[in-house]
Amino acid sequence: MNKYERLKTELETVGNGKMKAFGDSMRPILKSGSLLTFQKSENYQIGDIVFCKVKGRYIDAHKIIKIDANKGFLIANNHGFENGWTKIIYGKVIQGEFKNEVIYDKRE
Repeated sequence: MNKYERLKTELETVGNGKMKAFGDSMRPILKSGSLLTFQKSENYQIGDIVFCKVKGRYIDAHKIIKIDANKGFLIANNHGFENGWTKIIYGKVIQGEFKNEVIYDKRE
């Protein structure tokens, strides 16, 4: 089971989970190697950083930039690249840690 399937299962069964995310597409909000805490939610909003599936690919930490009643959620990185529309969101980032320091906090 890869890290995406493990996180998807955790979100579906217990409602939260953690996973490291790599890459620079969400800089400066998140850094490559950040440990992210995800939480399943009933409602997702523009600006939420989410774990989802777009065009058959897992997207581990990109933002919702638009919401459409028919199309679902438009997902993009923090530099304007749009991944595409999806209706499949598994959870959103509620906390990001880098080198044991909290760098992103959206806990309620």
